[in-house]
Amino acid sequence: MLKRLLLAFALMLPAAVSAEPWMGDDGLHKTTWMRDTFKDLNEDLAEATELGLRLMVMIEQRGCIYCTKMHEEVFTDFEIESYIEENFFVIQLNMFGDVEVTDFDGETLPEREMIMKWGVMFTPTILFFPEEVIDSKPAPQVAVGVIPGALGKGMTLNMLTWVNEKIYEDGENFQKYHARMLEEGRGGN
Repeated sequence: MLKRLLLAFALMLPAAVSAEPWMGDDGLHKTTWMRDTFKDLNEDLAEATELGLRLMVMIEQRGCIYCTKMHEEVFTDFEIESYIEENFFVIQLNMFGDVEVTDFDGETLPEREMIMKWGVMFTPTILFFPEEVIDSKPAPQVAVGVIPGALGKGMTLNMLTWVNEKIYEDGENFQKYHARMLEEGRGGN
C-alpha cells in the first residue's frame, strides 16, 4: 500500500514542479510552453485568439546570458510558468536565425532580417500583441507591450498580468501599474 502511495505521489510531482528548460539545436533555451509554428504572425495571432490566449513573441540569441537568466530564474518560477501556460501563445525567434517570418504587414524575411527591420537590438526582447491587429503594420508598431531585456520575477509577472488583463486599455501605463503593485505588496523582485 505504501509503495502505491509513493508511486502515486511521484507521478503527481512533475505537475507541481516547474519544467526545466533545455537547449535546442539552435542554441536557444526551449520550454514546454513554446509553440512551433510557421512564424506567420497573422496566423499565430488568429490561433492564439481562437484558443483564448495572448500572442507573445520572444526574441533570443545563442549565448545570451540574460536569456539564460530569464529561463533559469524567472520562467521556472511555478506561478510565472503556470501563468504563461494558461494565458499566452508563445513563439520564439532567433535574433540571427534563418527561419522565415511573416510580419503583420505581410512582409516575409528571415528571422535575422525581420529583427533588424523591427529595430530590436537586445535579447531577450519580448513583444505582446492585442487579440486583433487591424492595420497592416510591422509587429513593434502594433505591440501592446515590450520587455526589452531581462526582468526579475515580480516585474515579469506584473507585465504578464498587465497584458493579459488588458490594463493598458484603461490608460494605466505599465510603470504606473507596476509601482501600484509594489505599493500593494505584489510584484517585488
